[in-house]
Order: sequence, then structure tokens, then C-alpha cells
Amino acid sequence: MKVAFAGTPDFALASLQAIVAAGHRVPLVLTQPDRPAGRGMKLQASPVKTWSLVQGLSVVQPRSLRLDGKFPQDAQAARTALAEADPDVMVVAAYGLILPAWVLALPRLGCLNVHGSLLPRLRGAAPIHRAIEAGDGETGITIMQMDAGLDTGPMLLRGRESIDPRDTTAALHDRLATLGGQLIVQALRDAETGALQPQVQPHEGVTYAHKIDKAEAAIDWRSPAALIERRVRAFDPFPGASFQLEGQPVKLWRSQVIDGAVAAEPGTVVDAGPGRLTVACGAGVLELLELQAAGGRRQTAEAFLRGRPVAAGTTLG
Repeated sequence: MKVAFAGTPDFALASLQAIVAAGHRVPLVLTQPDRPAGRGMKLQASPVKTWSLVQGLSVVQPRSLRLDGKFPQDAQAARTALAEADPDVMVVAAYGLILPAWVLALPRLGCLNVHGSLLPRLRGAAPIHRAIEAGDGETGITIMQMDAGLDTGPMLLRGRESIDPRDTTAALHDRLATLGGQLIVQALRDAETGALQPQVQPHEGVTYAHKIDKAEAAIDWRSPAALIERRVRAFDPFPGASFQLEGQPVKLWRSQVIDGAVAAEPGTVVDAGPGRLTVACGAGVLELLELQAAGGRRQTAEAFLRGRPVAAGTTLG
């Protein structure tokens, strides 16, 4: 089939690569405009754009797809490109722009979305992060027929993936991206033969995975140790959980909950050596295992404390 594709980050790229490898033609790729990134804040292309150009695929980067929005010229140019591509179907994965009605109606088989959760749980922008933060034991991929709502369309295929208690967003992301590529290829194959069986999402169990805010990275030591530990993993690699030590930011990349309780205010360093750093929380104690000072690299607690000793009784911000 002719498959138009809309996606931006590495999660989306896995699906695009699987579609091309399966032999489908991709006449057009939509991706977000280049963004400033890195220390020099130079414009960088998305992973989807970079790979697509190497493959010789046509790429457009509208700032909006709304014909009555802030960038109507971008939307109209995208509309013209899509009409000329004349796709049988559009596949959408972590694109980042809302698709208006004219896009949903253009391909004869509509638009299929690769979503990183088992819908209807964790609709929205950050399902992988929120699944880890919530302590879920399982998540997955849902291939969904898109409609005008936010991840509300009929479900076409679902694949399950266990969440290991040590999983970070980075690790779970990669497994789900691979699974998404496998399922979207299967969905396209079934669409060709008319074998897809859409299922309306149930009303029970609907939750939303709101976009990650950088402000969430600041550790609140008044929270339970178990919740902080999950957030550390959920915010790896972005935005990275952090706290203040003597007025300087420190990122926490790995931690573990310590059994028992202590009579100390949340944020108080309980044990600071040798090579061990534990902190009282709102409920329980957290051991800090891997840290990163500003401008430094990730280090074990032992290496961190050699260069920056911390005394028991110190209060972390």
C-alpha cells in the first residue's frame, strides 16, 4: 500500500522503518520542524526526518495542520502534498501535532495511530513515563483507528509488554518502539485483506498520561520513597530527577527503597558513608545509587562521595 507517515522521535522511527522494510511505499513523511537543541542550541532535525532523507523519502514539516490556525500556509502546503501523495492510509506515531478532520478523512483507510499503552489506560502524551511512575506491572502498544478525540478511537490491535521493577523510560521505550513497529506492519497487512476488527474502547479504566513538565523533575522528599524511586526511573532520560545539595543541582539516575523507617525529617541524609548515601523520605528511606553533579558525568554514589563528601544530617533541597 501507499502509506503516508507522521512522526517525529525515535519511537516513531521504529514504526517507519518497519513499514518500509515490509515493502510498503511511503510517498510522504510528515514530521515536526527542526528544533534548537544541545549546548549550542543549533537547529536539529528529528530522527524521522534524518532517516527519511537518507532513504530518499519526501518530507514536509508544517508548524500546524489547521487551515484556520496560526500557520494556514503550512497547513495548505501539507494538504497539497498529502493530496498529491494519495495515500491508502496514514500511520501516526508520536507526531506531536493534532490532526484536523481533513487529514483524518483524506486516506481511504483513514489514519492509524501507534500508541504506547494498553488503551483506554494512559491516553495522552507520556504513556511510557506515566506507566513507570504509577508502578504498573504491564503496559503495551495499541494500534488505534484515529478519530477526532484524544486517543479515543476504536482499537485494532494490542500487544502487551511487562514492566520490570528496574525499567527506566529509556529501556521500556525501546522495547515498545520495536513492538509498535511489529504491530503496525501486522495492522497494515490486515487492513489490506479486510481482516481488521475494530473494538470500541470501554468507558471503564480511562486515565490520562499528561505531558512531562520539567518542574516535575525536582524531587519532593516528602513523597514516599517508593514513589520517588519510580519517578527517578520514569524521568530517565528526560528530564532527569534532581535535588539541591548545598545550593547546587544534582541529578539522581538510580536509587532503591530501603526497608524500615527513621525518625528524621524528609530530605535528611541518614547515612553518608562509606560509599553509601541514604535519605529520609515522607515514608521510608531511599538509597541514592547513581548521581550526576552539574557539568559532570553519571557516577556511583561511592565515586560521587569521594569527590564531594556529604555528612549525615545534611538536608537536601
